[in-house]
Amino acid sequence: MASWGDLADYVRAEYDVISDEDEELRILFTFGDQEEDEDDRTQVVIIVREVLDKMHEWVQIASPCGLASQVDLRAVLAEVGSSTVACGLAIMGEHVVVRHSLPLKDLDIHEFTDPLQLLAGTADTLEEQFWGGDGY
Repeated sequence: MASWGDLADYVRAEYDVISDEDEELRILFTFGDQEEDEDDRTQVVIIVREVLDKMHEWVQIASPCGLASQVDLRAVLAEVGSSTVACGLAIMGEHVVVRHSLPLKDLDIHEFTDPLQLLAGTADTLEEQFWGGDGY
């Protein structure tokens, strides 16, 4: 991948895009069998182009877990600290999100897809464990 355009084209071709704006894509990541199943869990993942220092293109991957006001943040942070290898936790707006960023320059597709999958799974697990549902 050399640019945001290349990555965005890849995402559009490979994932279920539910929103497509200029520098932001939202996908619905589905866990389980490839066939449609009502019991499959899903996770909204937001993929955004970011520019660092007006020169370096990055991609940020984020997925909401739940509302910050409805959870013991210390407990969620402790869980992430003890059970995740990649990704971090942040509050964006009203939501707790799992987030990861990658430089686009010379990005290999596996450097994107592997963290995307890990991030979606982590967000889904935290959402179920701490918010008790599948709202995102």
